This record gives sequence, structure tokens and C-alpha cells, in this order.
Amino acid sequence: MGSLAVLAKQQGHKVSGSDLGVYPPMSTQLESQGIMLCEGYSAAHLQPHPDLVIVGNALSRGNEAVEYVLNTGLRYTSGPQWLADEILHDRWVLGVAGTHGKTTTSAMLAWILGEAGLKPGYLIGGVVNDLPASADIGDSIFFIVEADEYDSAFFDKRSKFVHYAPRTVILNNLEFDHADIFPDLGAIQKQFHHLLRTVPSNGLILAPRNDPAIEEVLDTGCWTSVERFGPDTEVTPSRMIDSNLCVGDWSASAVKKDWSEFEIEYNPVSGDKQTSTVRWPMFGIHNAKNALAAVGAAHHVGVRLIDAASALRKFNGVKRRMELLAEVSGIYIYDDFAHHPTAIATTLEGLKVQLHSRGENSRIIAIIEPGSNTMRGGIHQNKLAEACMPADEVVWKRPVDSQLDFEALCAENGDSRVSFSEVHEILAHIFTIAREGDHIVVMSNSGFEGIHERIVDGLASR
Repeated sequence: MGSLAVLAKQQGHKVSGSDLGVYPPMSTQLESQGIMLCEGYSAAHLQPHPDLVIVGNALSRGNEAVEYVLNTGLRYTSGPQWLADEILHDRWVLGVAGTHGKTTTSAMLAWILGEAGLKPGYLIGGVVNDLPASADIGDSIFFIVEADEYDSAFFDKRSKFVHYAPRTVILNNLEFDHADIFPDLGAIQKQFHHLLRTVPSNGLILAPRNDPAIEEVLDTGCWTSVERFGPDTEVTPSRMIDSNLCVGDWSASAVKKDWSEFEIEYNPVSGDKQTSTVRWPMFGIHNAKNALAAVGAAHHVGVRLIDAASALRKFNGVKRRMELLAEVSGIYIYDDFAHHPTAIATTLEGLKVQLHSRGENSRIIAIIEPGSNTMRGGIHQNKLAEACMPADEVVWKRPVDSQLDFEALCAENGDSRVSFSEVHEILAHIFTIAREGDHIVVMSNSGFEGIHERIVDGLASR
């Protein structure tokens, strides 16, 4: 919603918004853009009456602002519908979908096209270190959008990405998530199939090699050419869609174990093999997969592999995605946007491999707030303990309304797994155990009561 506000402001509209507990980096971005932010959902925020109200999918009937909009007959729409009507029409849309990596992959793609001089527009669900804002109208036919499967609004339960009509689509991966609106994985796959129905036959779908859930979606119907992507250790699935639709393959092989340097290889069905090497500030096989998808999408709109690889060498990531906040007395503090066990596992494992590749035997301390509706509801109880295995110490924040069994989460690993209900208790524990050489990863999809800055300040004053 913050990114939509930026786009509306660039169109010349006077823009204001209402939300609860907005925190950096989005709050600071909105302020820098001159967009007024109102705390809470008071009807007074809709005075004088705006010409249009864009309603976010977090709001439902009974909300004061929603009831006022309906009772007074104000014109309203959903965010995805407004984006489709006002921004995306007559443009070549590149959509990035999947359970994990949407924000990072969208940011990579926007960066690559920008470096290639294509001046794309983009809407990204996070603040990118290398871009001036999380959204921009752009100055070309190309527009990159983070294509989320979450529903559009209380009055439109279709997934957001069904509105976008992309010509180039990345299907990064697919797992069960958003348990508050989807009863099972099949329900999400149905929405992904609806997305495929909107992709033109002269477009392109980039699909991972080793994702059974994505294969099942493709098997339900595909009318568009497909290119596969994945590390060279992964094989193309034995169950394939119509072979005539598979027109190319993108693979990556690690030059360095932590994937801070890797080689990309492109094998089109009709054409010669191409290769190029990426040396960049990022690490982890998950980021290499994201890069492959972004390079493949950029190639579809005319960016050469060698130019895309060159752009990635200067890519510095997204805020709150393993963002190094500070180093205090030899202790490193990171901020990571965690919302799913797989994301937790890949992030921690990537850091562990990076440290080992540098010959470091440093401890990893993970502080995790299971803030998403799915994690709080206990859906991933059985996966969370395993996801945290790469961490030497795990500190859980117990949300008030959580259905997770934290006693069970901590039981298997003795004193190295603990949980607390209050942030000040977590801070006291961290200040007791942290020592030089530690890497502290704060994993949350909320502001976490400013714990990041409080850790930095507390360590500095010890």
C-alpha cells in the first residue's frame, strides 16, 4: 500500500493514508515522498472526502474507516484493481510470484532493467537499497510488479496477481502459506492457475526445475512458453508439460561455496549456449535462484546475459532482507523479514555457509518473532524447529495470541532454545549471552518493538 501511495503521488494526486503502527523503512519513505500518514482508521481521516479510497486487504467489515466509506457512498477500489486500471494498462508487465523471494527478485529485476537503460516502472513490497523508492511509474513500456497471491480486498477475494495481466511471469516457488485465507495448498495452486490463464501465448513463464507444487499448477493448463531455472545440482522434473512449450533452461553453479560468486549458463532450445559470471555482495543459494529468475525475465525483454550479470555485481539487496544493521564490539546484528519456515531455514543456512567459507566458526543467534497469521496459528509447528537448526542459539518471542507450542520448540535442544513473552526479557538474555564474533539475526515481519535498535544501543553501552 505504501508503494501504491508513491505511484499515486507521482501521478500528481494529493495522497494520504491510514494505518496502524507503521515503522521504518516504509514510514520514512512515505515521509520523504510528502505523503501524509494518519495513525489508526478514524473516519476523521476521510475529511474532506477524497475522490477515491484505495482499500487495503488488511481491512474488513466493522473497521471504522471501511464502514464510513460504505455508509457515505465514497468511491472505492482495491489496490490491485487501481494498479491495473491506472498504471499497468498498455504496458509490458513483468510479474514476480511465489511464496518466497518475491521482493528480492523484483528488486533484482528492476535494477537489471534500470542498469540496461530501459527505465522500467516498478512496484516492490519493500525498500531497495539501490533504488530511490519502492515504486516508480518509470519512463518506458516495461513495468515490474511483485505479484502477491494474497487476496485483493474484503470485497474481492481473488489473488492480487490475477489483476495484473503480465506478459513475463516468474513462478519462484510455491508452498502453503496465508492459512488465514487459504484452507490448503490446493486453494493457492488454483489461484496460480488463474494467473497462468492471463498470460498471453507470446509471453514467457519462468518456472523452477524442482518444485512439485509448481509442476502441478503447470499440469492443470499452460498456454505459454516456459523456461526452467535452478542450480545445476537440480534436475528437470520427470513429469513435464508439453515439451513444445519448454524453450530454454537457466542454471547456476557455485564458484564460491557461499554463492557470493557463481556462473550462470543459458541453454535455449534454438541457439547457442551462453555463460557469464556474477560476483556480488549477496550470498546464499536462495539468492542465486532469485538472480537466475530475474536474469531470465530480463533476457525476455532484450537484456543480454552479460549485461544482466554485470548489473547484479552492483546489487546491494533489499532492506530487512538479511540487512546488516551494525557491528558492535565484534558482534554483528542483522534484520531479516521472516514469515515462513523455509525462509528462516534458507537465510540461516546461507549465513552459516558464508561464515564457514571464510573459515569462521562464529555463533549464529536467531531472534524470531512468528508474526504472520500462518505461523502464529501453529500451522508450521512441526517445521519450525528444523528450520532453526543452522542457528547455534534461538530466542523466540511468544505473541499473545499464538497457538504455537513454544515449550515443544525449545525442548529438543536444551538451553540453546529459549522463549520469552516480553521484548525486555529477550534483550536481557541477549546482553547476557552475546560475545565477540556472534552474528545476531532478528527475524520478524513487524517492527518488533524496535528491538533491532535496542540491541545495538544495549551492546554499545555494555
